[in-house]
Amino acid sequence: MRTAASPSTPAAKPQGCTNFQLRQLTRRVSQHYDAEMARIGLKTTQYSLLSHVLKLGPVRPGDLALAMTMEPSTLTRNLKPLLAAGWVALAAGPDGRSRSVTITALGRAKRVDAQRHWKVAQAGLNQLLGAQRVMALHALINESLEMLKPIEAGADDV
Repeated sequence: MRTAASPSTPAAKPQGCTNFQLRQLTRRVSQHYDAEMARIGLKTTQYSLLSHVLKLGPVRPGDLALAMTMEPSTLTRNLKPLLAAGWVALAAGPDGRSRSVTITALGRAKRVDAQRHWKVAQAGLNQLLGAQRVMALHALINESLEMLKPIEAGADDV
């Protein structure tokens, strides 16, 4: 009988496509959060954007896109509904050629409301998966991201 410690035991090999499985997981988790955020008429991407503008603002759109690891054109598209709702404002930047994004009082209030719903979504996920599994998942994700940093650094060289 072979044991896991035995050198003659063949190494286990991952089955299936990691990318596909991760995408399935992120879709399901996103659906869970999206359902909760929809109760207040907000998308998870909009909540994230409001949170980043609050944290970084006033901030130039290019710097905001960089901080959110998003293409500038995607940021522009995602900012439009927030601007239309009056949750963020676009003003002239410090040099007259640039612009800056700031969160408005309405945006702050919307984010506070959204934060309550985000916490409900997180608590629901913790209950569905179990707190131990969520903590283990967070640890595995953080460790994996750290190990994949060379890939991110290499992307800048392209």
